[in-house]
Amino acid sequence: MPRIEKLGLPHSWDHFGRGDTLGTLNLLTTEKVAAAAHAVTTGEVIALSLAVNQPDPPLFGREPVRHVQFDVDRNTKDDRLDNYFPQGSSQWDGFYHVRAREFGFFGGVEAAVDPTDADLGIQTWARRGIVGRGVLLDVQAYLVANGHPGIPCDEEFTISADLLREVAESQDLRVEQGDILIIRTGWPAAYADRPHDADSVTAIPGLHAGEDTARLLWDWHVAAVVTDLPAVEPVPGDPAIGSLHRRLLPMLGIPLAELFDLEALSAACARAGRFDFLFTAAPLPLQGAAGSPGNALAIL
Repeated sequence: MPRIEKLGLPHSWDHFGRGDTLGTLNLLTTEKVAAAAHAVTTGEVIALSLAVNQPDPPLFGREPVRHVQFDVDRNTKDDRLDNYFPQGSSQWDGFYHVRAREFGFFGGVEAAVDPTDADLGIQTWARRGIVGRGVLLDVQAYLVANGHPGIPCDEEFTISADLLREVAESQDLRVEQGDILIIRTGWPAAYADRPHDADSVTAIPGLHAGEDTARLLWDWHVAAVVTDLPAVEPVPGDPAIGSLHRRLLPMLGIPLAELFDLEALSAACARAGRFDFLFTAAPLPLQGAAGSPGNALAIL
């Protein structure tokens, strides 16, 4: 792949054609979507979004959302959300979320003066939706089954590319081109179980941010990566390793999702003895936005 030598990173800016705004979502062809529908066998529907006010307390300096309900007239109620961050709970990170320094966003696109003019805004994904075969790598279940205490919510635990391969092998799961890869760590449930008077988290687990992880995800030809983690990669990061967000979003064009609720999905897959299903998501059609609420379902 071509590389930007100053960054030392490969890019896929010409892989789907210049001006492309979908990146690896292009792998979700009509044939792939139709094939994914055959993964539905029981019809069980599992919602994958946390409550809008979760995680609580909010992360990364965000303030809590405020939900105001009011009477329009004697028979009608309406709602208003104040202080609402579209990326504050279950979310998609769009291509306008992270830039590759002076080289621009995905495809080398420069920032728009007015964000509503941004061709890479989340509206490009909203217009097509994100539908395909979802596959779950249940890292937390794998570790616990092998005598590990599990992934902590407040330590910089790192999930390597080799560990992802191990989990896939243990589940007898083959990741195929165009799959939506879903990685469970149990983080939201662990965070919710913390005492209310606990100190703020200063370290968060995540996927290793190095080239091995990016290479694995690219070679697996995934359409998107969905996690239940706040930042996909560990927080704080290591400058010597670099940023997985930068490797995947602006450089390779692989969409990321964070803070999805994967607990019920984990239990359902364990009961069924299978880890693939139909995955659907409808990003918010907010012109020029850097991200969107997750708004996703798994259908077994």
